[in-house]
Amino acid sequence: MDKAHPDSSAERLCWFGLTDRGKVRKNNEDAFIALRFDAREFHHLGKIGDAPTGPTDFVFAVSDGMGGANGGEFASRIAVDKIAHLLPRSFQQSAAGLAAGYDDVLAELFERTHASLMQMGQSYEECRGMGATLSLAWFTPGWMFFGHVGDSRIYYLPSGENTVRQITHDDTHVGWLFRKGEINEREARSHPRRNLLQKALGAGHQFIDPQVGAVALEAGDTFLLCTDGVIDGLDDRQIGEHLRAPEAAPNPAQFLVNAAVANSGRDNTTALVVQVRAKTL
Repeated sequence: MDKAHPDSSAERLCWFGLTDRGKVRKNNEDAFIALRFDAREFHHLGKIGDAPTGPTDFVFAVSDGMGGANGGEFASRIAVDKIAHLLPRSFQQSAAGLAAGYDDVLAELFERTHASLMQMGQSYEECRGMGATLSLAWFTPGWMFFGHVGDSRIYYLPSGENTVRQITHDDTHVGWLFRKGEINEREARSHPRRNLLQKALGAGHQFIDPQVGAVALEAGDTFLLCTDGVIDGLDDRQIGEHLRAPEAAPNPAQFLVNAAVANSGRDNTTALVVQVRAKTL
């Protein structure tokens, strides 16, 4: 956060979201959400949209649930629904330019969501052990603040570049090995323990310690929030190529999800693409 605050007066956001059950699973335990909010209220946004930045903030999130019966579906829905009730009160702080407080706001959101899932899991037998990942991107003028727990991911494709950067850490032992340089991406993708989570919301975890961070925005930036179904079907190089492919332009989320399901489809597959564009005059 040592950059000067960017000028976002000429920016707008375009977003595209899609979730698919995949080829194997009978139900879909993924969920995603797109919201516009201020200090007083929030509005659910459609799967595809376009709006100027400035008068309100935006938040986008994906969640992958886990748990017996329908517990996974319930857990991911709780995770994304909590956002709508906890973020609007923080709008005045962000509107005043108090960017230093974003980490406290996001940490509290994750802690409260974790507590709700833990309470549900302890109170109802059918919810025992349920949990969820959560990857969240909060867009306020000039900045994208993010929070993350689990093995869903947020990727950043800077303006003018073709290589994506994974800005979240996978909360798995395999992810830790990859960050230490002990295994490469190909080995991480095929590792038999790649899906064993060390941290998740709920699921009996005592501590979560969410990862939080910020990215300064520029027109031309693209962000991808996705669950592990996308990652299972596409490697990082392919994700970058698909985001920049001309044929993806009408709906990059659909393009990514279709490709990932075609290549794998073993898991539920969700992509939420957010593009920062110059505001049309």
